[in-house]
Amino acid sequence: MKKLMLGNEAVARGLLEAGCSVVSSYPGTPSTEITEFAAKYDGIYCEWAPNEKVACEVAFGASLSGSRAACCMKHVGLNVAADPLFTLSYTGVGGGLVVCVADDPGMHSSQNEQDSRHYAIAAKLPMVEPSDSAEAKDFVKVAFELSEKYDTPVIFRTCTRIAHSQCAVELEEPLTPVKKEYVKNPQKYIMAPANAIRKHPVVEARGEALVEYAETCALNRVEIAEGSELGIITSGTCYQYVKELYGDSVSVLKLGLVNPLPEKLIRDFAQKCKRVVVIEELDPVIENHCKTLGIEVDGKNIFPICGEFSQSLIAKVMGLEAREFVTPEESAPVRPPVMCAGCPHRGLFYVLAKKKVTVLGDIGCYTLGSAAPLNAIDSVLCMGASVSGLHGFNKASGADAEKKTVAVIGDSTFMHSGMTGLANIAYNGTNSTVIIVDNSITGMTGHQQNPTTGYNIKGDPATKIDLEALCHALGINRVRVVDPYDLKATEKAIVEELAADEPSVIISRRPCALLKYVKAKPSLVIDPEKCRTCKACMKLGCPAISIKGGKAVIDATLCVGCGICQQLCAFGAIGGGNND
Repeated sequence: MKKLMLGNEAVARGLLEAGCSVVSSYPGTPSTEITEFAAKYDGIYCEWAPNEKVACEVAFGASLSGSRAACCMKHVGLNVAADPLFTLSYTGVGGGLVVCVADDPGMHSSQNEQDSRHYAIAAKLPMVEPSDSAEAKDFVKVAFELSEKYDTPVIFRTCTRIAHSQCAVELEEPLTPVKKEYVKNPQKYIMAPANAIRKHPVVEARGEALVEYAETCALNRVEIAEGSELGIITSGTCYQYVKELYGDSVSVLKLGLVNPLPEKLIRDFAQKCKRVVVIEELDPVIENHCKTLGIEVDGKNIFPICGEFSQSLIAKVMGLEAREFVTPEESAPVRPPVMCAGCPHRGLFYVLAKKKVTVLGDIGCYTLGSAAPLNAIDSVLCMGASVSGLHGFNKASGADAEKKTVAVIGDSTFMHSGMTGLANIAYNGTNSTVIIVDNSITGMTGHQQNPTTGYNIKGDPATKIDLEALCHALGINRVRVVDPYDLKATEKAIVEELAADEPSVIISRRPCALLKYVKAKPSLVIDPEKCRTCKACMKLGCPAISIKGGKAVIDATLCVGCGICQQLCAFGAIGGGNND
């Protein structure tokens, strides 16, 4: 039976068919839906972990016990998981272990454009990369087989286009999960120096064996076009672009195992072609490998190293006839992301901007507080960096900075990697003020649960971490909760905590306006007779408010009645009611 599937759904199906027993992940676009789809299968235990390092370690534990396991993350999450991952390359596995990572060329939802293939090379791990949903399902199964055959974790790489595009997938019967008997093996799994020294040569020998496998494996495929002098070496989504442009008119070497790369296979392919072009997004990984083999290729000398590729881009670079290829970005007007109407973060950022507070921001939907007209954030680096960075900023700048600088971090991000930064503030002593914006969900990636919500991935009741108690336990005495819809109370809390001569935490608590259980109030309306067009309400950047005919108006289809704009109107022009 065939089914139309998103790439992420197909990966989840592959996990099921491969007999995977445990999946632990942290949500991150474009990888999030893999775990959400996997959680729908009763045969797989799935969970949201506090961060990617924990997820990788959970998968290791399941593998150690003899079960097949996986963890899923986006490319920057692989940075967090790198610590256990590199040593897992030495220990090897019990049951098969697959690390699913989704890169984001074009940075649709990411703070950088890193190429995860470098992790596979650096950690000396095999990496497989599908080019569509059908391969996504099948390659996951191959990844588990490779993992167990070569005693290694396998990195499974996708990208935004593969994760969120669809094609028909042939469904097969799932394997019954098999749990190997756990056998204690200290020399294999305890990476003290004496054992690790003996494992490094094993890793190198495994790499050589995998190169031999790469020469003949079905993951790598040669498609020869008789009479064509052009040969293209490619992988992933770029293969689909090449086939759409050229069909069967050029020879193609499609690489599904992107680390280690074959040598003889590439040489033999290149000898059949007068010109060889490597088409790959981001860094010249395949290109550099070809050049190391002494093969002359075109690659980044003609293709960009930045951004996401498309059929149009490849056609232009390769000098093909103009053809109409409409990318998603071209098919609709560009709309910059904004905080939703009624977003609880808006009131907080309005106050911070009003008080001219320096704000070290973090990763989440509250990052949008950096956009006009609020312009309330000064820096965003990575998960948890707001808290650690605040301490460093204050240590370097002195007491004056402590009185006008804060960190802003979400509840899920705080659990991910903000706690250690707060412990550092308490331990090493700065009078730093950290604001946790608690909207009761992991908002940016689509409303996933986290350890502070009280529910697990399936929506069942779970232990709920008490943020106030946790902050106290980390050494912070001053912890207060404020409703960001109350601008006066929010301003009072910020002023008082910045003035305090000790570290403090403000929890700005209000559920996300888009949560199903949050009931919107009736839309507010603006009396045009009272409106003086002072545009104070426009300073909020609320998408429900606009200027029409010289007066401020509220779109009743967007307004949730939060009342923040009402608190700003000095003329009493904003009141309750409906625009009907």
